[in-house]
Amino acid sequence: MRLHILAAAVGLTFALAGCATSGGIHPDGTPIDPSSLKADRSLAKVQVSDAAWPKQDWWTGLGDPQLNALIAEALHDNPTLAVADARARAAQAAAGAADAAREPTVGVGGSVAEARIPTSIPALGNGHLGAAKYVYGSFKWDLDLWGGQRAAWEASLGQLRASEVDAQAARIELSTNVGRAYVQLSYAYVQQDVAAAELKRASEARDLTRQRVAAGIDNQIQLKQSDSEVASAEGQKAQADRAIDAARSALSVLLGKGPDRGLDIGRPELVSANALTVPANVPMELVGHRADLVAARWRVEAAGKDIKSAKTEFLPNVNIGAMVGLVNLGGSNLFQMANRFYEVAPAISLPIFDGGRRRANLNSKDAQYDLAVAQYNQTLVSAINEISDDYDALNSLKDQVAAQQRAVDAASDAWTLSEQRYKSGIGSYLEALSVRQELLAAEQRMASLHAQQADLNVQLIQALGGGFRPQADSQLSSN
Repeated sequence: MRLHILAAAVGLTFALAGCATSGGIHPDGTPIDPSSLKADRSLAKVQVSDAAWPKQDWWTGLGDPQLNALIAEALHDNPTLAVADARARAAQAAAGAADAAREPTVGVGGSVAEARIPTSIPALGNGHLGAAKYVYGSFKWDLDLWGGQRAAWEASLGQLRASEVDAQAARIELSTNVGRAYVQLSYAYVQQDVAAAELKRASEARDLTRQRVAAGIDNQIQLKQSDSEVASAEGQKAQADRAIDAARSALSVLLGKGPDRGLDIGRPELVSANALTVPANVPMELVGHRADLVAARWRVEAAGKDIKSAKTEFLPNVNIGAMVGLVNLGGSNLFQMANRFYEVAPAISLPIFDGGRRRANLNSKDAQYDLAVAQYNQTLVSAINEISDDYDALNSLKDQVAAQQRAVDAASDAWTLSEQRYKSGIGSYLEALSVRQELLAAEQRMASLHAQQADLNVQLIQALGGGFRPQADSQLSSN
């Protein structure tokens, strides 16, 4: 009978042990090889240069000292950067805690207590109050035979590095957002110039129409129509003024200041930036020049270490513990050799059955790894396509600007001729009005194209990493 019970117990033990295994659980995500994302044909018309990556202070290339000062101010005062820095410090603390968990712990303690020892304990009890005193020192150490704690620390370290890169990415994004808002302010001023020129043309046309009405050449219909055109031009001027205020307000937010700060920002002196050339081997090198991609790679690495740590929980573990001290249950001197005690307690643990907790935890770590890989892949694909699209848009804008300049020149010449004809009494007011409206539309379109060019240049700089230079790098690991 005893043999049957023993055999059943052993069989049950092995059956339960089978429940606490990591078999059949593995991640599915695979990071995309950047070299597999071809962009040669899409970027075939763009000049290639090994030194085409943006500089860390890329904004100085736009030639506006005021912009340089604004970006420096934003990088110093914007509160969103404090959020990124706080997250990096939190990740640093987590990495420190994971590192500390790998070290042995040493502690000391002591106590003095008054207790009545009952007479039912013949060796000790006398029915009276007695003092129980002890002091001790303890030592505990997890040997980490399979490297699970080290892997957990490396995972925390990877998250720390990702958070530090996130903080740099936040600075790059802030600098480009300031640059783009500054471009919008420049565009608003140009629109104001166009609106002011249109208001001047409309006012001069109305003055001429009044003279013609007074001379009996035109009638009140043309005069009322000219009054309407002046009012419309005044509305466009007011709209342009409002656009300047809105752009200044947006810059105030980015600077981390109140709205009055925007009132002190003068008219931009931006020079037109030339489109950047394509860096050599963009897909392969992009993973080291974009902060979001570097951070995503670190998160994939960290998730892989988390999987390794979770797998070690299925393996036996060894802990060493020791305690030494002095204890006394009477009133005599505690610090006597007769009161000494000690224990040494090595312990071996083997998971048998945990209701599936470890397998669920490993499944969770695998899912987190797959998520990190998917986010890395998505960021990589988006980045390469973003660069290609920006270059394509800039090339298209170059052609559009050239064509629009011809349209502006032609409309300007047509307005000059129509104005002369109207003054000489040959042409009609409606003819002059139609030509002037075409000139206004051409000038507005040209201003918009120049603004798009400047904005796309800043976007391209951001797409190419914004001058990011990683402090450290690592290769993606597989599991």
